Amino acid sequence: MTIIMGRTQTQTETDDSSPLSSRVLFDKYEMGRLLGKGTFAKVYQAKNIITGESVAIKVLNKEQVKKQGLMDQIKREISVMRRVRHPNIVRLHEVMASKTKIFFAMDLVVGGELFSKISSSGRLPEPLARRYFQQLISAVHFCHGRGVSHRDIKPENLLLDEGGDLKVSDFGLSALPEQLRQDGLLHTQCGSPAYVAPEVLRKRGYDGPKADMWSCGVVLFVLLAGFLPFQCENLVRMFCKVFKADFEYPQWVSPAARRLISGLLVVDPQKRMSVPEIMEDPWFKLGYVNPLAISVDGDDGSLPEEFEEVKSPTTPSKPEFFNAFELISTMSSGFDLSRLFDGEESEAAAVTVFTTGATAEAVMERLVGLKEKGVRRVWRVREFKVRVEGERLGVTAEVFEAAPDVVVVEISRSSGDAADYRRFCEDVVRPALKDIVWSWRGDCNRDTNGNGNGNVGNVGNGNCNGGL
Repeated sequence: MTIIMGRTQTQTETDDSSPLSSRVLFDKYEMGRLLGKGTFAKVYQAKNIITGESVAIKVLNKEQVKKQGLMDQIKREISVMRRVRHPNIVRLHEVMASKTKIFFAMDLVVGGELFSKISSSGRLPEPLARRYFQQLISAVHFCHGRGVSHRDIKPENLLLDEGGDLKVSDFGLSALPEQLRQDGLLHTQCGSPAYVAPEVLRKRGYDGPKADMWSCGVVLFVLLAGFLPFQCENLVRMFCKVFKADFEYPQWVSPAARRLISGLLVVDPQKRMSVPEIMEDPWFKLGYVNPLAISVDGDDGSLPEEFEEVKSPTTPSKPEFFNAFELISTMSSGFDLSRLFDGEESEAAAVTVFTTGATAEAVMERLVGLKEKGVRRVWRVREFKVRVEGERLGVTAEVFEAAPDVVVVEISRSSGDAADYRRFCEDVVRPALKDIVWSWRGDCNRDTNGNGNGNVGNVGNGNCNGGL
């Protein structure tokens, strides 16, 4: 994801009240029709004039966001969506800002909400409901593996793309590990009442992933039944039913599906099914195809079947291309979105980027070699992407090609806290790679000489003087 700041290129640069559909943002996005609007945001269809790709642009008024005290929520949403790139999650492409507005460029999902499909069609055929549920669990499992609890899983936040595949959206209420209190639990009551777990309603602290599992169980019930399990016009009575898991199945729900739902809608979160248990359920496994995404460890600490310990690839290929626009936006502190906020720590603390003249293969050998530096486990997710796991920390590193002789490496924290991540970068990553790195940007925001500028190295001669 790219984060940039600057002026919005428009037909009338000074007139912020002109129709947004007449504008071109940052010489990159041609704005189209209005798709929808809420209290604080509008969403437009747009076209990337560089790639031709259609996207959705979410536009927020900066002043309104600040007045309503939503800046922390916006920061958290950016932080979360940067971590969770998965085929069944709406992707955040980049964040941009003008003096008055914040712009999110996201996947354009044209199939509408799953809620609308249920409302118009009623209950879904069991194979289709299973397919949507499989995609939901895959996405939620991925989020949990990267330390993210969604906390508002419901059909209104599950979108369908043009191919009929599910996309999880709206991470505005999601939680990160740094929001946990000393007891290791979350304490903020949030979500939609009909889908919220009983422990969230009780205000005694809760485990985010376990609460998400309850919500997934309610969604599965709705997909198969066509109505809510705890439906009641009186909110107090509905909560009483939730606290007792008091619901009844319609006769058309199969016994196998009932067993799975009953394992999820369990009042005691410690007895509720976990994702690995769901994935072993016979009803769930029927026809399940694991999406092509960065998967994560199961809750039991074991590697999924699709992962293997690090070994040399049999078919050499090239890493993904990292264009100059992305390089400048990522490496330069002048493009840091934290300027939007009031001097607080930005998400950059969770991402480290460096440039090097070494080949992508050589960099991968160094990353794989971290296993010999006291790291518990290292394995390849793809040819130019590795997952590194310590005792309390999970890290992902990906290698990109910016030019024939320039490689960019992005290292991001996928689980664990920021302090552990910084120590890992200082004690493990920097010493292991110091002789091949031109310039660093991210964990300590300083260059390889420790000068504190964190600028991009001078491509071509290896000097860290901030030139490109």
